[in-house]
Amino acid sequence: MTTIAAAPTTTVRPGKVRNRVLWGLQIFLALFFIIASGMPKVLDMVPEENMAAMREAGIGSPWFMYFVGICEIAGGIGLLVRRLSGPAAIGLSILTLLAAATNLFLTDMPAYAPFPLVLSGIFAWIAYERRDSLFALRSLLTR
Repeated sequence: MTTIAAAPTTTVRPGKVRNRVLWGLQIFLALFFIIASGMPKVLDMVPEENMAAMREAGIGSPWFMYFVGICEIAGGIGLLVRRLSGPAAIGLSILTLLAAATNLFLTDMPAYAPFPLVLSGIFAWIAYERRDSLFALRSLLTR
């Protein structure tokens, strides 16, 4: 009779210095997304020139801005929670990638596109380094 052994589960953790760099970056980006990016959208403090460009593209609804602001705040908070840091980084990576695409293709502001693209790459790297939280979330959801 043959038995099938389960694959050993290994925890993927970055080194001590890399972990500190990641947490410093996560805290900085979380504060940026909560205070400087999400709150102005939720509190309706977006510059009028940006709102005008969004209205011309057909996506300048106040509800859309509130939704994006709430997503940014939730992603920023998620970056600060150890178990949610990987999924939050994936969500923010997608959000910033879509922001860059919006700036490139829908609004006439292509000069604003490189910053979200760089942020998307940084969030993808954070998600890769925090993949243990992704595995933990997956195993929690598949129980």
